[in-house]
Amino acid sequence: MKNTFILIASLIFLASCNQQPIEKYLISLEELEWVDLTHSFDSSTLYWPNNPTDFEHDTDAYGTTDLGYFYSSYSLSTPEHGGTHLDAPIHFSEGKLTSDQIPLSSLIGKAIVIDVSEKALKDRDYLISEEDVKQWESTHGQIDPNQIVLFKTGYGKFYPDRESYFGTAKKGDEAIPELHFPGISAACATWLVSERKIKAIGLDTPSLDYGQSKAFEAHQVFMGANIPGFENVANLENLPAKDFYIMALPMKIKDGSGGPLRIIAGLPSK
Repeated sequence: MKNTFILIASLIFLASCNQQPIEKYLISLEELEWVDLTHSFDSSTLYWPNNPTDFEHDTDAYGTTDLGYFYSSYSLSTPEHGGTHLDAPIHFSEGKLTSDQIPLSSLIGKAIVIDVSEKALKDRDYLISEEDVKQWESTHGQIDPNQIVLFKTGYGKFYPDRESYFGTAKKGDEAIPELHFPGISAACATWLVSERKIKAIGLDTPSLDYGQSKAFEAHQVFMGANIPGFENVANLENLPAKDFYIMALPMKIKDGSGGPLRIIAGLPSK
């Protein structure tokens, strides 16, 4: 009974978010194929090169207890920003939403993937442009308001190889000037916010901004509009260009600027 209630509540929520009749979701949810877009958190998880700490997963208990049953328990420690994670608006915009304040409607909904990998893999400093989006629209139609937009740069295939993914194997402050990976231009970010009214943004690189960015302008634009970001997204090559749903549920950290993210995509079964 409890599981049935949760399912019904989820259906009503999805329908209300997208202003669609509940019957649509009763049919489509049964037919959805789910794709995990999340890198596992472990000793290989990548964090910003000058981050002072990495992922730690320590064993507190493992084995058979004195009473004869098996029991395991672990402690974990992780920076907010690393691996597949959320950027909350407060991350780059004072007074904007923290991780726990982001409404679920901004994290769940219809989504698209814009493939810029052909250009990005030829240029590690590639800036995704408004023209890239318009080229996608020329084939698939104009992006509807309140969509989650994901960019596939092709760099997800390099994760977790630090040198291939970041452009340098170095760590610490000395690595920052040598970061080379694609990101979203400030002009494109501004256009997506003002002209396409998107509700969330994500990509398969370490940052919404490209590696050589100094001012993180794309972050400032999206976060200033209370639009959450998803970074280090996995398996975008397994998604169609459109007509699928995203559920991106981060760890709910009170007053957090981000956090580990479990993001999945639901798409019609073939």
